[in-house]
Amino acid sequence: MADPSFRRERWRAAAAVALLLLAYFVVPVAPDPNGLRLALRSLGTLILVLVVAFLVTGQVRRQLAATQPTDGAETRALIRLAVALIAGLLVFALADYVVASSRPGEFNGLHTRIDALYFALATLTTVGYGDVNAAGQIARVVVSAQMVFSIGVIATGASIVVKQMTQRPRPTRR
Repeated sequence: MADPSFRRERWRAAAAVALLLLAYFVVPVAPDPNGLRLALRSLGTLILVLVVAFLVTGQVRRQLAATQPTDGAETRALIRLAVALIAGLLVFALADYVVASSRPGEFNGLHTRIDALYFALATLTTVGYGDVNAAGQIARVVVSAQMVFSIGVIATGASIVVKQMTQRPRPTRR
Protein backbone atom coordinates (compact mmCIF):
# COMPACT_ATOMS: atom_id res chain seq x y z
CA MET A 1 0.00 0.00 0.00
CA ALA A 2 1.27 3.50 -0.83
CA ASP A 3 2.57 5.72 1.92
CA PRO A 4 -0.35 7.89 3.19
CA SER A 5 1.84 11.00 3.42
CA PHE A 6 2.93 10.51 -0.20
CA ARG A 7 -0.69 10.12 -1.28
CA ARG A 8 -1.61 13.26 0.69
CA GLU A 9 1.25 15.16 -0.96
CA ARG A 10 0.03 14.10 -4.41
CA TRP A 11 -3.48 15.32 -3.56
CA ARG A 12 -2.07 18.64 -2.35
CA ALA A 13 -0.08 18.98 -5.56
CA ALA A 14 -3.14 18.19 -7.67
CA ALA A 15 -5.17 20.73 -5.70
CA ALA A 16 -2.41 23.33 -6.10
CA VAL A 17 -2.28 22.76 -9.86
CA ALA A 18 -6.09 22.99 -10.07
CA LEU A 19 -6.04 26.27 -8.13
CA LEU A 20 -3.24 27.62 -10.32
CA LEU A 21 -5.24 26.75 -13.44
CA LEU A 22 -8.38 28.31 -11.97
CA ALA A 23 -6.46 31.48 -11.12
CA TYR A 24 -4.97 31.55 -14.61
CA PHE A 25 -8.39 31.46 -16.23
CA VAL A 26 -10.23 33.85 -13.88
CA VAL A 27 -7.70 36.54 -12.89
CA PRO A 28 -8.83 39.83 -14.43
CA VAL A 29 -6.40 41.19 -16.99
CA ALA A 30 -8.46 43.70 -18.93
CA PRO A 31 -6.43 46.58 -20.39
CA ASP A 32 -6.32 49.60 -18.11
CA PRO A 33 -6.23 53.12 -19.57
CA ASN A 34 -4.99 54.49 -16.24
CA GLY A 35 -1.21 54.72 -16.62
CA LEU A 36 -0.47 54.38 -12.90
CA ARG A 37 -2.62 51.26 -12.47
CA LEU A 38 -1.12 49.77 -15.62
CA ALA A 39 2.40 50.45 -14.30
CA LEU A 40 1.51 48.90 -10.92
CA ARG A 41 -0.01 45.83 -12.58
CA SER A 42 3.06 45.48 -14.78
CA LEU A 43 5.31 45.78 -11.74
CA GLY A 44 3.19 43.18 -9.91
CA THR A 45 3.49 40.82 -12.87
CA LEU A 46 7.25 41.30 -12.98
CA ILE A 47 7.50 40.62 -9.24
CA LEU A 48 5.37 37.48 -9.64
CA VAL A 49 7.63 36.23 -12.45
CA LEU A 50 10.71 36.90 -10.31
CA VAL A 51 9.20 35.13 -7.26
CA VAL A 52 8.28 32.07 -9.34
CA ALA A 53 11.74 32.06 -10.93
CA PHE A 54 13.34 32.28 -7.48
CA LEU A 55 11.19 29.44 -6.10
CA VAL A 56 11.76 27.17 -9.09
CA THR A 57 15.49 27.92 -9.13
CA GLY A 58 15.72 27.12 -5.42
CA GLN A 59 13.94 23.80 -5.92
CA VAL A 60 16.23 22.97 -8.86
CA ARG A 61 19.33 23.81 -6.79
CA ARG A 62 18.12 21.59 -3.93
CA GLN A 63 17.51 18.72 -6.35
CA LEU A 64 20.92 19.13 -7.99
CA ALA A 65 22.60 19.14 -4.57
CA ALA A 66 20.78 15.98 -3.48
CA THR A 67 22.29 12.63 -4.24
CA GLN A 68 19.91 9.72 -4.62
CA PRO A 69 16.30 10.03 -3.48
CA THR A 70 16.13 8.36 -0.10
CA ASP A 71 12.92 9.23 1.68
CA GLY A 72 9.56 10.92 1.55
CA ALA A 73 11.10 14.38 1.93
CA GLU A 74 12.84 13.98 -1.42
CA THR A 75 9.60 12.91 -3.07
CA ARG A 76 7.75 15.86 -1.57
CA ALA A 77 10.48 18.18 -2.88
CA LEU A 78 10.09 16.70 -6.37
CA ILE A 79 6.33 17.16 -6.24
CA ARG A 80 6.77 20.78 -5.14
CA LEU A 81 9.24 21.30 -7.98
CA ALA A 82 6.72 19.94 -10.49
CA VAL A 83 4.03 22.30 -9.14
CA ALA A 84 6.48 25.22 -9.29
CA LEU A 85 7.30 24.36 -12.92
CA ILE A 86 3.60 24.44 -13.79
CA ALA A 87 3.28 27.77 -11.97
CA GLY A 88 6.16 29.14 -14.04
CA LEU A 89 4.48 28.05 -17.25
CA LEU A 90 1.19 29.65 -16.21
CA VAL A 91 2.86 32.92 -15.18
CA PHE A 92 4.45 33.24 -18.61
CA ALA A 93 1.23 32.25 -20.36
CA LEU A 94 -0.59 34.96 -18.41
CA ALA A 95 2.12 37.51 -19.20
CA ASP A 96 1.82 36.63 -22.90
CA TYR A 97 -1.96 37.03 -22.72
CA VAL A 98 -1.72 40.38 -20.91
CA VAL A 99 0.68 41.74 -23.52
CA ALA A 100 -1.49 40.44 -26.37
CA SER A 101 -4.71 41.86 -24.94
CA SER A 102 -3.29 45.22 -23.85
CA ARG A 103 -1.21 45.88 -26.98
CA PRO A 104 -2.88 44.49 -30.10
CA GLY A 105 -0.36 43.57 -32.74
CA GLU A 106 2.34 42.43 -30.31
CA PHE A 107 1.42 38.79 -30.97
CA ASN A 108 0.08 37.26 -34.16
CA GLY A 109 -2.60 34.63 -33.50
CA LEU A 110 -2.82 35.04 -29.72
CA HIS A 111 -6.38 36.04 -28.79
CA THR A 112 -7.46 33.88 -25.85
CA ARG A 113 -5.98 32.46 -22.68
CA ILE A 114 -5.94 29.04 -24.34
CA ASP A 115 -3.89 30.57 -27.17
CA ALA A 116 -1.50 32.01 -24.58
CA LEU A 117 -1.15 28.68 -22.77
CA TYR A 118 -0.62 26.92 -26.10
CA PHE A 119 2.03 29.49 -27.06
CA ALA A 120 3.79 29.22 -23.67
CA LEU A 121 3.87 25.42 -23.98
CA ALA A 122 5.14 25.63 -27.58
CA THR A 123 7.86 28.03 -26.42
CA LEU A 124 8.72 25.89 -23.38
CA THR A 125 9.05 22.75 -25.42
CA THR A 126 10.84 24.63 -28.22
CA VAL A 127 8.35 23.20 -30.71
CA GLY A 128 7.29 26.60 -32.05
CA TYR A 129 4.68 25.69 -34.64
CA GLY A 130 4.72 29.23 -36.01
CA ASP A 131 0.96 29.81 -35.89
CA VAL A 132 1.39 32.14 -32.90
CA ASN A 133 4.42 34.40 -32.75
CA ALA A 134 5.74 37.54 -31.13
CA ALA A 135 5.54 40.42 -33.59
CA GLY A 136 6.09 43.51 -31.43
CA GLN A 137 9.07 44.59 -29.40
CA ILE A 138 7.41 44.18 -25.98
CA ALA A 139 6.18 40.69 -26.89
CA ARG A 140 9.65 39.74 -28.06
CA VAL A 141 11.20 40.91 -24.79
CA VAL A 142 8.64 38.88 -22.79
CA VAL A 143 9.17 35.81 -24.97
CA SER A 144 12.96 36.16 -24.80
CA ALA A 145 12.75 36.13 -20.99
CA GLN A 146 10.44 33.14 -21.26
CA MET A 147 12.94 31.29 -23.44
CA VAL A 148 15.82 31.94 -21.04
CA PHE A 149 13.66 30.85 -18.11
CA SER A 150 12.53 27.76 -20.04
CA ILE A 151 15.99 26.66 -21.02
CA GLY A 152 17.76 27.51 -17.80
CA VAL A 153 15.21 26.62 -15.18
CA ILE A 154 12.19 24.72 -16.44
CA ALA A 155 14.09 22.31 -18.70
CA THR A 156 16.57 21.57 -15.92
CA GLY A 157 13.80 21.17 -13.36
CA ALA A 158 11.70 18.97 -15.60
CA SER A 159 14.68 16.73 -16.37
CA ILE A 160 15.41 16.41 -12.64
CA VAL A 161 11.79 15.46 -11.89
CA VAL A 162 11.74 12.84 -14.64
CA LYS A 163 15.17 11.45 -13.70
CA GLN A 164 14.42 11.24 -9.97
CA MET A 165 10.96 9.76 -10.44
CA THR A 166 12.21 7.09 -12.84
CA GLN A 167 15.03 6.12 -10.47
CA ARG A 168 12.76 5.72 -7.44
CA PRO A 169 11.97 2.17 -6.40
CA ARG A 170 8.28 1.48 -6.91
CA PRO A 171 6.29 0.80 -3.74
CA THR A 172 5.16 -2.79 -3.52
CA ARG A 173 1.44 -3.44 -3.47
CA ARG A 174 -0.07 -6.27 -1.60
